[in-house]
Amino acid sequence: MSYFTKRYHPPGTPPGVLSADESAAHRPINIRLIDYDATEYIEKENLTFEECLSHLVHPAMTWIHLHGHTEPALLRQIGDAFGLHLLALEDVLNTGQRPKSETYDNQLFVVMSLPVRRNGSIVTEQVSMFVGSNFVVSFHDGLEDPFDLVRKRLRNHSGHIRAGGPDHLLYALLDVIIDQGFPVLEDVGEWIEELEEELLDKPSKQTLHTIHHIKRELLLLRRMLWPQREVLNSLLRGDHALIHENTRTYLRDCYDHTIQIMDLLETYRDIMASMLDVYLSSVSMRLNDVMRVLTVIATLFIPPTFVVGVYGMNFDHAASPWNMPELEWKYGYLFAWLIIAGMMGGMLVYFKRKDWF
Repeated sequence: MSYFTKRYHPPGTPPGVLSADESAAHRPINIRLIDYDATEYIEKENLTFEECLSHLVHPAMTWIHLHGHTEPALLRQIGDAFGLHLLALEDVLNTGQRPKSETYDNQLFVVMSLPVRRNGSIVTEQVSMFVGSNFVVSFHDGLEDPFDLVRKRLRNHSGHIRAGGPDHLLYALLDVIIDQGFPVLEDVGEWIEELEEELLDKPSKQTLHTIHHIKRELLLLRRMLWPQREVLNSLLRGDHALIHENTRTYLRDCYDHTIQIMDLLETYRDIMASMLDVYLSSVSMRLNDVMRVLTVIATLFIPPTFVVGVYGMNFDHAASPWNMPELEWKYGYLFAWLIIAGMMGGMLVYFKRKDWF
């Protein structure tokens, strides 16, 4: 996950400017339209926005979902048709926004972050939603469309979603986005379990690299998911005319899910901090073991060094009675080796009894 993911205009650009990002590779847009009420259901995809306009005059609930990169010209067209605020449209185009909810006249604008595990890393994709009296317009510039299950529920008339208004559809979309955090964190949990086994078995420099990588992923994931709790809290406690009281009950369930996700994130962050301490302790213990062995070896050779140093002076006994008589012994050389072996063996026994190695 990149440290800085927000797209922005150059400093000094007037507010509400919609400009394309020419440096990025864009996925083609796919416009899906769903028109429904308690009895009727219409679903179409790969439409142009002009083909969607005829459905806006119907009293039924309309959901338009744009999956892929939305060009500024198309975004202006949608904004003119629904009366969307320019500042909100700018936030749709400049992805990487902090999750938030804003009220513009009789409309509600919500930005959320969708966590996705991809190629061994965690990325967050922005989902922007406009809610009006009888419509919801959503934008998602990601690889996969996360709302297939919501369309299936609408198609099969399951639950209260068809009988509800735009606020209930908003809840369904928020529920999908928030709950996507659970499988992502489940993958992270399995990743951490594998790392724990590696850490206890034979840690390496790659282990340290993986620990820092996971800590970084969790930190950036927390930065994008933490504000979603504020969004749910705002929708629950704010005076939004579009959010009815029966929908707030479902939103409270979403709020509980955000709390659970944040608890998991904090738990994983604590685990990773302790794993880093365990790694450093393990490396320190391995270094201590190596130094203990080297110290024992060096200590074992100190007395033999003294012995061979003494007998290496070679003062002839014939020149003085105080010189070395052992130089003329028949078994002096073997006697010196016995002394050396005895001293080293005695020290080994002593070190072992002291449990020094």
